[in-house]
Amino acid sequence: MPVYNKLVRDKIPQVIEKAGKTFTTRTLSDEEYRQELRKKAFEELEEYVRAEDDAAAIEELADLLEIIHALAECHSATIEQIEAVRASKAEKRGGFKEKIFLIEVHDE
Repeated sequence: MPVYNKLVRDKIPQVIEKAGKTFTTRTLSDEEYRQELRKKAFEELEEYVRAEDDAAAIEELADLLEIIHALAECHSATIEQIEAVRASKAEKRGGFKEKIFLIEVHDE
């Protein structure tokens, strides 16, 4: 019997049930939920880093985006508010489109 002890998507219990299996779950407290979302973000990021092609990378990016949506809600923010902060930072400091790799800064 595999033990997972991890946050899963809302419909995973239904998927398990349809497969004819039984399972055990519990509902997390708000603090536990936030902690588990953070763990899940690292898990999904690792899966993205290990993706071997564009299709797999896109799947993992979609999972990361789902986690970002959930985390935004945990912090009482909307994805639109997060996007506004991102846009503001991009306006002030730029994005990453120019592929600039900083080697060093010389003190003069």
